[in-house]
Amino acid sequence: MDTQKLRLEQTSRMLASFEPLRGKKAPPGGWLQAIRTALGLTVRQQALRAGIAGPTLHKAEKAEAEERITVAQLRKLAAALDCELVYGLVPRQSLQETLEAQADRVAKAEVLGVTHTMSLEQQRPSDAFVAAQLADRREQLIAGNWSKLWR
Repeated sequence: MDTQKLRLEQTSRMLASFEPLRGKKAPPGGWLQAIRTALGLTVRQQALRAGIAGPTLHKAEKAEAEERITVAQLRKLAAALDCELVYGLVPRQSLQETLEAQADRVAKAEVLGVTHTMSLEQQRPSDAFVAAQLADRREQLIAGNWSKLWR
């Protein structure tokens, strides 16, 4: 198995555990505030536990809710809540589907561009021929260097 396919397979396996989280949203005030209040901690109490000032914690909770917090800061504040920050990206479709869709786009741009030019010269090939060319080009692209799909 070549390196590209191995990376795709390994990354896809890692991403599988995040799949159930697709579409899940953070609580309106953010996770830091939700967990702190669920544990019955005041801003002042939690700030002491985190080794920061109360206003700093308040600003951090607000920054998280507004998606402006850094990962490092979120990790530190999560640890002060005895939580672990789990960070991941959840693809909207499988990586294989993303790759195939991009190969389709590139193949269509290449093949249909030539077909259009041929049509202008009144040499348009049959739809069956065009479909076969699209399928062949898509397979070539998937079999080749994937970085060329993203020009």
